[in-house]
Amino acid sequence: MIKIGTALFEACEELERERGISKEVLISSLCDAMVAAYKKHIKMKELDNIEAILDEQTGEIGVFSTKEVVKDVEDPDLEISLKAAQEIDDEVEIGDQVKIEVTPDQFGRIAAQTAKQVISQRIRDAEKNNVLNEFLEKKGTLTTGIIQRVENRNVIVNIGKTDAIMPQREQIPGEYYKPGNRIRVFVLNVKETNRLPQVIVSHAHAEIVRELFELEVPEIEDGIVEIKSISREAGYRTKIAVWSNDPEVDSVGACIGPRGNRIQTIVSELKNEKIDIVRYSEDPVEYIVNAISPARVVSVDIMADDEESKEALVVVPDDQLSLAIGREGQNVRLAHKLTNWKIDIKSVSQMEQAERENLNAQPQEAPEENYDEIAEDIAREDELQEEIEEEMNQQEYDEEDLAEAAGEEVEAEESEELE
Repeated sequence: MIKIGTALFEACEELERERGISKEVLISSLCDAMVAAYKKHIKMKELDNIEAILDEQTGEIGVFSTKEVVKDVEDPDLEISLKAAQEIDDEVEIGDQVKIEVTPDQFGRIAAQTAKQVISQRIRDAEKNNVLNEFLEKKGTLTTGIIQRVENRNVIVNIGKTDAIMPQREQIPGEYYKPGNRIRVFVLNVKETNRLPQVIVSHAHAEIVRELFELEVPEIEDGIVEIKSISREAGYRTKIAVWSNDPEVDSVGACIGPRGNRIQTIVSELKNEKIDIVRYSEDPVEYIVNAISPARVVSVDIMADDEESKEALVVVPDDQLSLAIGREGQNVRLAHKLTNWKIDIKSVSQMEQAERENLNAQPQEAPEENYDEIAEDIAREDELQEEIEEEMNQQEYDEEDLAEAAGEEVEAEESEELE
């Protein structure tokens, strides 16, 4: 056995406090190192019956070989005779297993060199596993870190046992990240590498807003108010849809807080980012109207509502069009992300003009007629025309008869006067 002393155990306890590596892991690593050193020493790495045992009371460690007690020894590396075994333990019988110390003389220096390499590797592996397990549990949550430095547009943030990377795409545009400042970040992903795990964090993720609301609004933490959806353009504007499971609790009012103190705290944390709190609704028309706020809406027409597409046409007053669309389309874009509806916004005058253009563009179609009725009308008109002509002809005949009669009377009077 090799005398180690109590210094080893004190070092193990210190490592456990500082790096979170358990004492058992370190002792197990030391024993494995002793076994590796012994196999290297005897140049028989394939042996499987070798183990190292550490006596914590005496502070001694040794290498032992487990051999089977047999009558006739065929493999001395694995077997031992009954007579030799009884010298170690006089109660053993054939078929039993006995442990025989095989620690070589002057083995301390060789073992120390090998143990140093093995223990160093085991410590690195243990640290890696500790960090990996810790941040796998933190994945998808909010944590606080300290900005260390900026490298190649990536911000390095210390979040405890490791440094996390915040890529440029996960940073808030225009934000200045000063080393030494505390920052609240969202653990986006954890990647396993050959060294310590690589933790990716974000300062622009929409879930940061969710976490902040859960911290500041007790009703959300208690489950009374529920966050249905969040759409965010970091550094500029966020829309959040909330719903109350209690009819007596106003979801929007709970998020704003007394005198607006809750929302003001969140806005300050987000560097004065504008936040629109929207009341969620199962009715898509009402939900879209709320999402377009602060713009007023005249009407909402559902154009398509199926699994493939959800489209709506929103009509707003002329003076509300720019407000509804937002700067560079931001308001309608956030409303689309919030509701998952494709929203087309038109003003009242635009709709009226479109209706006029559609009316003018449509061809004038002849109305459908009943041709039988037309034929009857034409026949009646022909009959009426014939009757009129007959009457006119009859009238002409009557006038001619009257003229002839009048002429005869004149001639008769003239003849009477001559007589």
